[in-house]
Amino acid sequence: MEGPMNLKVSLDFLRDLSQNNSRDWFNTHKARYQEAKEAFDALIHELIPIARYIDPLIDVENPAECSFRIYRDTRFSKNKDPYKTNFGAFIAPGGRKSAFSGYYIHLQPGESFSGGGIYHPEPRFLNAVRRQIHEHPDEFGRILQDPLHRKFFDRIYGDKLKKVPRDYPKDHPHGEWLKFKDYALFHSLSDELVCSDRIVVYLEEMFRAQAAFNTFMNRAVMKEMG
Repeated sequence: MEGPMNLKVSLDFLRDLSQNNSRDWFNTHKARYQEAKEAFDALIHELIPIARYIDPLIDVENPAECSFRIYRDTRFSKNKDPYKTNFGAFIAPGGRKSAFSGYYIHLQPGESFSGGGIYHPEPRFLNAVRRQIHEHPDEFGRILQDPLHRKFFDRIYGDKLKKVPRDYPKDHPHGEWLKFKDYALFHSLSDELVCSDRIVVYLEEMFRAQAAFNTFMNRAVMKEMG
C-alpha cells in the first residue's frame, strides 16, 4: 500500500544517504528508507493511470513494475558505494526494463528531472529509429517543434556519433538527427516543485508534451519486433 506522497521525506533521506553511503547507516535508518520509498511509490502510483490515459501502449499497473532498486551492482564498478542516491522509475510498455520509449522520473536532491525516450537501445532498435526518422523526417520535425513539446524539451539528449551513420549519405539533410545513439528527453525539476502540490499536474503536462515523441519512437520499435 502506497504511503502519503510527502516527497520532502524522500529528498531528505536521499540527501543524508549521499553523505552516509554505507550498509551500516542504511540498516540503522531502514525505517526512514521505507517511508521515503513509499512516498516515491505514491507519486508513481498517481502517474501510472495518467500515463496509461495519455499513451495507450502503457500496460503497467503498479510502481513495482516501473521502479528501479536502490541497491547498486558494484561487481564491475570502481565506485563501491552500495546504494544509489536517487529514486527512479520508468513508466513504459513492459515496465522498467522495456525496450520501448517511455516516461522517466528521477528524484534526487538538487538533481531531480523527468523525461523519457529511448536510452542506450539495442543496435537493432537504434537502427529502426534511425530508419523511421529517415523515412518520416517531416513528422519528426513537427513533433520536435510542437509548442507544448518545446515548453519542456529544447533538444534531444544522448551520446552522438561524430559522423552520419554509414548506412546514410554523408550529406544527409537530417544527418544530425541520425547521429544520436540515444533519443532521450530531459527536463529539470527543482526541489521546491518536487515537494509542492503541483508536481502531479506538472508531470501530467510533461507527459502530454512527450507523448507524440514516444509514439514515434515506439512505432519503430514495434516494426522491428515484427
